[in-house]
Amino acid sequence: MTLVQLRHLISLAESGSFSKSAQGLYITQPALSRSIRALEDELGMLLFDRVGRRIELTAFGREVVERAKQLVFEAGELRDSGRRMREGRGGVLRIGMGSGPGAMLMTPLLMRMATLHPKVRVVIARGGTDMLTQSLRDRLLDALVVDARSLKPADDLLVSELCEMRGVFMCRRGHPLTRLRKGVTFEVVQRYPIASTPLSDEVARGLIETYGPEAHPERCVTVQCEEVASLVDVARRSDAVLLAIRAAAPDLVELKMTPPIDRVARFGLVTLRRRTEAPGLSIVRELMQELMHD
Repeated sequence: MTLVQLRHLISLAESGSFSKSAQGLYITQPALSRSIRALEDELGMLLFDRVGRRIELTAFGREVVERAKQLVFEAGELRDSGRRMREGRGGVLRIGMGSGPGAMLMTPLLMRMATLHPKVRVVIARGGTDMLTQSLRDRLLDALVVDARSLKPADDLLVSELCEMRGVFMCRRGHPLTRLRKGVTFEVVQRYPIASTPLSDEVARGLIETYGPEAHPERCVTVQCEEVASLVDVARRSDAVLLAIRAAAPDLVELKMTPPIDRVARFGLVTLRRRTEAPGLSIVRELMQELMHD
């Protein structure tokens, strides 16, 4: 039994004529007859009584037609649902975001979905890379946007849409450090609270190579949390110095460090290999390309 046969049955029941149905279905009359006969053979009962040149539904045929209409309708709904999901107009999108990407992407993504794709249910999870990666493996999330350098290499993870963004020291306008005419040394920065999200081993290694052992995040960072937005607010309201990607706080003043930080954050979209990509993920890709650059 196929949907094609059921559509043939419905058409024939509505027209009452093999010739009219065949013409409307763009098939030959013998082909339609074979389709109906095969359906009757499979069901084991006649669907139509042949009365001379006329046909009439049997009692069983009337029951089958009603159920066939429901099946064809549901199949159409499934097809339309799939199309809506492909086009980002339906379904569920579950994204995990690290602290840096969250500051850049979370609000714009929610705004875009609410205004352009209101039928899509969006779920955003925040947290550390290890926790988010486990949720991805447990199929609780469809994809992650995280610092690729904090991601442990694994054969089951696929990283794409890599975006590099500068990491800098920043402070509020009017901060004492902004009055220094020469370059700012790390020794001077250490006189103030340093705020940062948890940093990857790669970033920590780069800080130590540039500024020495005192620059290890475990030694120099005094204000730490997963949310960049909260740290930005702290830097705006105090003398704390923020270490983060430049684009996370365009209103803060970038300190001209001596020597300069020679490191960039590398954010990527992480999915599971050999897993069908979630509908709507293309929207995240577009936003990453639009927003995640200096």
